[in-house]
Amino acid sequence: MFQIGKTIISEEILDNDFVCNLNACKGACCVDGQSGAPLEESETKILAELFETVKPFLRAEGIRSIEEQGTFVKGEDGEWETPLVNQSECAYVTFSSEGIAKCGLEEAYNAGVTDWKKPISCHLYPIRIRTYSEFTAINYHKWEICDSACSLGQELKVPIYKFVKEALIRKFGEDWYSELEQVARERS
Repeated sequence: MFQIGKTIISEEILDNDFVCNLNACKGACCVDGQSGAPLEESETKILAELFETVKPFLRAEGIRSIEEQGTFVKGEDGEWETPLVNQSECAYVTFSSEGIAKCGLEEAYNAGVTDWKKPISCHLYPIRIRTYSEFTAINYHKWEICDSACSLGQELKVPIYKFVKEALIRKFGEDWYSELEQVARERS
């Protein structure tokens, strides 16, 4: 572990490689699991405001779940998260003609309809963050459904922190990311 400002960072994000391989996993992280995507408090307001705008990018099942449960829900752990369809996939998920799970929120962003890409927890994945009163912990979340992403990352030699560069900058800023790169250079 090392520290940058008020963040405590696991060295695993420097030492492990990762590149999403959607052709292999089919976006399983949006479908598997027992809870929705973690949301920050500020993101709950964004989802409520954007729902009508992103609705055309969502599946009927997702829209129905959101209308029944709300644009966000309180999870069993007491934290905010996205609602699910049939206790399975995220209500905001869509599927390509190849059966690959995609984010309807991100599809709306890519189409230029919104300026918000998706929840930061999704954008940062496989990094998970946890905020405490004195610091924020930044850890690698290893999940067997991402084995193909780990293999592709190793093949392409892309460390996790580089794979999620845009998301880390979105969350912590350019200066923070520059410090992270400096730590990575010093360790190599």
